[in-house]
Amino acid sequence: MTEHIKKSLRDSTAARWTALVLASLSIFGAYYFNYALSAIKPMLESILGWNSSEIGNYMSSYAWFNVFLFMLIISGFILDKLGIRKTGLGATVVMFIGTAINYWAVSHHFPDNAVVHLPLLGEMKVQVLWSSFGFAIFGVGTEATGITISKAIVRWFKGKEMALAMGMQMAIARLGTALAVAISIPLAKKFTVTAPILFAMTVMLIGVISFISFSLMDIKLDKSEAVPEEEKSEENEFKIRDIVYIIKNRGFWYIAILCVLFYSAVFPFLFYANDLMINKYNVNPNLAGTITMLLPFGTILLTPVFGGIYDKFGKGATIMIIGSLILVFVHGVFLIPSLRMWWVAAAMVIILGIGFSLVPSAMWPSVPKIIPEQRLGTAYAVIFWIQNIGLWAVPLMLGVVLNYTNPDVSPNKKLVKGAIEKAFSETLASAGYTPKEINRTIEKATGSAVDSIVQYSHYEPVLSGRVDPAKVENEIYTGIIQNTRNINLSGDKDVVTAEVIKAAARSAYQTIKKEKLNLRYNYFYDILIFLGLAILSVLFAFLLKMEDRHKGYGLEMPNIQKTEE
Repeated sequence: MTEHIKKSLRDSTAARWTALVLASLSIFGAYYFNYALSAIKPMLESILGWNSSEIGNYMSSYAWFNVFLFMLIISGFILDKLGIRKTGLGATVVMFIGTAINYWAVSHHFPDNAVVHLPLLGEMKVQVLWSSFGFAIFGVGTEATGITISKAIVRWFKGKEMALAMGMQMAIARLGTALAVAISIPLAKKFTVTAPILFAMTVMLIGVISFISFSLMDIKLDKSEAVPEEEKSEENEFKIRDIVYIIKNRGFWYIAILCVLFYSAVFPFLFYANDLMINKYNVNPNLAGTITMLLPFGTILLTPVFGGIYDKFGKGATIMIIGSLILVFVHGVFLIPSLRMWWVAAAMVIILGIGFSLVPSAMWPSVPKIIPEQRLGTAYAVIFWIQNIGLWAVPLMLGVVLNYTNPDVSPNKKLVKGAIEKAFSETLASAGYTPKEINRTIEKATGSAVDSIVQYSHYEPVLSGRVDPAKVENEIYTGIIQNTRNINLSGDKDVVTAEVIKAAARSAYQTIKKEKLNLRYNYFYDILIFLGLAILSVLFAFLLKMEDRHKGYGLEMPNIQKTEE
């Protein structure tokens, strides 16, 4: 047996870390696309006419099939039955298919009155429904890939630098998140709102190729650890009754509930973070992603560091408590209405990144200490399923609350777009612009007008009941027509387009500011929800530590096993 262990491919440092990088790249694109559209929330409202409730529905759709069709639980069964390679390859292909459907939905033109009525969700635009359907399929593939990679890391790093490896995997994946919040708005403004999705499809294909490469290495690992048939034990084969063992384990439930609470206070926050920076802290939309990017970028650097600390020194349960407390502090500061300086937001995002590095770096490597390896696929699947309940319910709730507490913002944005659309359809059509060119120009002008109000204006908006929408829309329309009369529309199209956009934005800005139209979201109640989730995560982190003391799981012990010479 000693001879067999020495010949294992995973004993090669270069081999196991190469395998880790290849496996991690397969989910890099998923983390990018997960935040690609949420990062451009203002543009989805201004250009596509989605409101906050519809965007909340879209974000929550990620978990539709995972939660209600139990696809995550099924994925866990499949993983423990078929193994890492087959499950992972199928999952990465499903991610690409879901992204492609989403791209078609967002790029396709649907009539404005094309809506459907769904149980629980109510009325939904057909475009939002199809986009959500694609995102739901993408979610199935992403979560299946996630549990597959988690089990793969346990396989390659058991008894070695497991927490560091899981930290590195999360760091590589969150490079995708950082990329999404940083470049999605510039990409969409430079090209169209579909550009971030098209980029995601390209990265997703690279992920499929990367997982195939990992699978080839995993086959070599099998050959290096070939065990004679007489040494194989039926105890290592997954059985359905194993799930009973999992759900009866109190420590498992504490870590699963901590997972859903903690991630629900962070991931949905990232969905809305760019919009929060723009609306509360008056950050330039082109730079909002730079501040938000500090969170995933911080985790990229710190999660492996904290994972290495857990490997060498232990204290996993304590690390999770500290990370949850940091979350409470950060959301508490975000809740203070008077703190509206951009540097405060940047500082809180950095601190949040520290907390977001601490908990996952200890939580995921702690699961194998509570659940035996042959049950890990199902155990991770159940945890991810519970997490997906939060990723479904919390964004949905946040969107409804944001829409309910800011009832006039979305209609006012549609009003602005309607005025610009009417003026440009008349002005640019006569100048030989194609319908596609007119739509592109309307998108840019609408975004520019709304962004300028949110960024530069500090007036107290009037209540929606005191605004005459028809009057304001006509005033914006008339102003644009007047301001564009002095522009030579027969000149170079690029120059003409830039001048027309500036004239429209300037005219709309003057009217909106004079009428004190509300275009700014107040995130107070949404942040209050995040704070409540953070407080509950602290409670369950303490319960997990107490259970560890009682059952002796070893969560406070180091992961690296010292071998005797």
